Amino acid sequence: MPTDAAIAALKSSLRGELIQPSDPGYQEARKVYNAMIDKKPRLIARVADVADVITAVNFAREQKMLLAVQSGGHNAGGLGSVDDGLVIQLSRMKGVRVDPGAKTVRVEGGCTWGDVDHATHAFGYAVPTGIISTTGVGGLALGGGLGHLSRNCGLTIDNILEVDMVLADGRFVTANAKKNADLFWAIRGGGGNFGVVTSFLFRMHPVHTDYAGPIIYELSEATEVMKWYREFMKKAPNQLTGFFLFLVVPPGPPFPEHLHMKKMCGVAWCYSGPLKSAEKVFKPIRAFKKPALDLAGPIPHPVWNSMFDGLYPPGHLWYWKADFVKELSDAAIAKHVEHGSKLPTMQSSMHLYPIDGAPAKVKAGATAWGNRDAKFAEVIVGVDPDPKNKEKIIQWARDYWSAVHPFNMPGAYVNFMMADEGAERVQATYRDNYKKLVSIKRRYDKQNLFRVNQNIKP
Repeated sequence: MPTDAAIAALKSSLRGELIQPSDPGYQEARKVYNAMIDKKPRLIARVADVADVITAVNFAREQKMLLAVQSGGHNAGGLGSVDDGLVIQLSRMKGVRVDPGAKTVRVEGGCTWGDVDHATHAFGYAVPTGIISTTGVGGLALGGGLGHLSRNCGLTIDNILEVDMVLADGRFVTANAKKNADLFWAIRGGGGNFGVVTSFLFRMHPVHTDYAGPIIYELSEATEVMKWYREFMKKAPNQLTGFFLFLVVPPGPPFPEHLHMKKMCGVAWCYSGPLKSAEKVFKPIRAFKKPALDLAGPIPHPVWNSMFDGLYPPGHLWYWKADFVKELSDAAIAKHVEHGSKLPTMQSSMHLYPIDGAPAKVKAGATAWGNRDAKFAEVIVGVDPDPKNKEKIIQWARDYWSAVHPFNMPGAYVNFMMADEGAERVQATYRDNYKKLVSIKRRYDKQNLFRVNQNIKP
């Protein structure tokens, strides 16, 4: 552990804050999105700029402190924090600069996706992200990034043009297709293994108003809906995406009272093409069968991209299990329906995100993401605000995953993985790209300073 003198020197050298366990704001500062994670860092450096990041990284390396990096604190396994070590919090680094002529946006590492949506929407553009706007840009972007625009615009990593980052030795570098190209390859899917990304340059897409919303069916129709959804998505235009889900209908608007707290299934649709074509695109969806509820219609992209924020505020307990899916067989569907029908709490769910379309057009070795042949990213989440339900949501998620995993691919989307999944699971996730990632990790972080992540060991 560092001495009091070393900590005092660090504090005096930062433009931002250095928060310790005895400080009044410590308990709030150490919280992360997932309340199942209860880590107690020795130091929290809430950095103000790149110089602060360099100082904090150098301090952690020289003092041999365990180091975690936090953008929005949303990581499933709480990998933005650490016990007894140093946490670099980027949340004060909030700059966003849109260049409408170049169709790019420069985003600092402490932004949330809501910050980005707010800035780009004014110009009629969007960057493909996840589905909750309070998520930090850094963690989601480095792990892959999938959501409402994936089939149309690619994964978030497919839209990174450049990053600025601080390496384990304290150097500040730019990585793009021409500078530090090996590092640029690795950060697109390799997570936080290679340094602290202080800013991203993203490509924007002309997306302003989506035609989007959930279309919900009776739980008794789940098998029929999943089989239809599987076949429909094979032929769906790339501008249309929609993730299948099991849900308990929330007890409030926009849901009608007679459906409140009812277990159901459905698809959360998003069409990001020309609005004049939306009704035609949705015609076969609506012709499939009469749903219990159809809320799809025109909606500003930032509104749709934040629609789940209220249902999933910070402070709930989460337990995640995930896989990539290449083929959704009838036998797999039967297991999904069996376990999806047993949702243990209102916020618990299973989402099946389609990741064909634009992501599949990128060659398997073009980025660190190793699953370009996957059709879906599946995530099973046990969620509840009450700690008394912790074991119940964990057991449900594990049982569900154990039942469907034999039908799925060996790896999973790293941003959907808990902290205890192990080295074999990480290797299975990166597949043929893993050896190259190890060699790049060895070059840039031989001592594995950045290891509080889904770790690629040097």
